[in-house]
Amino acid sequence: MSTLPRAKQADELVRRFAAALRGVQLYAPTHPLVARSVTALAEALAPVLANAPSIAIGIVGEDLVVGDIPVPRAAESMGKLTRQLRHVKIERVIIEQSVQLDELTQLIQTLGAADATPESTASLSHLKHIRVGRLETDEEVPVAGADMATCRQLYADAVIVAERLWDSAKTEGMPDADAGREVVDSLAHEVSQNRTALLALTALKEYDSYTFTHMVNVSILTMGQARGLGIEGALLREFGLSALLHDVGKVRTPTDILNNPGKLNEAEFEIMRRHPVDGAAILRRTPEIPTLAPVVAFEHHLRLDGTGYPFGASRPTLNLGTMLCGIADVYDAMRSQRVYQPAFPTDRILAVLEQNDGTRFDPHLVRRFVQLVGIYPAGNLVRLDTGEVAVVLQTHAPDPYRPRVRVLRDASGAEVTRVREINLWEEGEGLRTAVQAPLDPAEYGIDPLTYL
Repeated sequence: MSTLPRAKQADELVRRFAAALRGVQLYAPTHPLVARSVTALAEALAPVLANAPSIAIGIVGEDLVVGDIPVPRAAESMGKLTRQLRHVKIERVIIEQSVQLDELTQLIQTLGAADATPESTASLSHLKHIRVGRLETDEEVPVAGADMATCRQLYADAVIVAERLWDSAKTEGMPDADAGREVVDSLAHEVSQNRTALLALTALKEYDSYTFTHMVNVSILTMGQARGLGIEGALLREFGLSALLHDVGKVRTPTDILNNPGKLNEAEFEIMRRHPVDGAAILRRTPEIPTLAPVVAFEHHLRLDGTGYPFGASRPTLNLGTMLCGIADVYDAMRSQRVYQPAFPTDRILAVLEQNDGTRFDPHLVRRFVQLVGIYPAGNLVRLDTGEVAVVLQTHAPDPYRPRVRVLRDASGAEVTRVREINLWEEGEGLRTAVQAPLDPAEYGIDPLTYL
């Protein structure tokens, strides 16, 4: 899709959105013009959502943006729409592909109500295919069950889009940049709002395709690190899209090598080592791809000490996006179960990262990464030294080995009757409980994410 049609679609969508809000403000909710304006909004959404799982309409600085396209604010209606969103402290409205007309109606009637407040718009969180992002604060919003369900769906959609990007790069010679931007925009929003939930989802083992889940996981983990460094907005999305496409050069790697269930021999590994060069070449000629993307694709296997590949391409320094993506790439690859390589417990993975501290990876970034994911990340099932089974609820940056947990089963294996949450970094009765080992949730028939 070229820039001009996308720009026209964005402009039309915002105009219909503003007109629908104006209709609610001028007429009774049952007036035919209100229903007509919502239908017109749905019609404007249809072409935008035809090739994307969702679209975000939001405020970036002083601009109104649809996806990544700023909409001119020449019309007074645009200014009114922006002011109304700010009034109810909404930064972004994300509308998903399967949105229903009654959901759009509730969105418009709630936002456009004469007495609309941040509190009255809280009811929008119950909509299945519409999500609203509040103006950001320094504190992360606690994750509710509905939010986790939304994150699960977002993650599943992202894996589907990753497969589409891969297929378009393989068959057409370049990935679908529009689809990539849309999914990264949604992921970036959740990284800013519900980072704990989204990071927990990257540990899921229930998806069959390593390639596509790895793409999504590296994007999420890269943005999580970037957000922790204070990177926001368009630059955060550039980091996310670059990380999502870091391995796109592998579309040129022979399938028998890419899917080899055993360990590669030297000749096969030499072919595999070509993918950073191939990826950079693919992304350089892909329209509307940020300039950071081919850099990250080319550099993500290079290390600070000059090791890595492509051979002979060592740098005096690496791009920040490359370094964040490199850490995320190694972490996710090592914890993913492969035929020739068992998944590593998280503490062993992070120990490997720290062994390279200052040589292959930037020590400051490694320490921040450990603080971000913890030794036992949120959503992990663990056994405590008391023999109890617990789910990790929240990491504790000052002491990554001691997270906050919820006890699910007692030392005998029986389900507990009383909910008990423990901050493992705090002493209780002169003793501190600690994590003894991570556990496989499947062996216990537990879905830890339902407890977040």
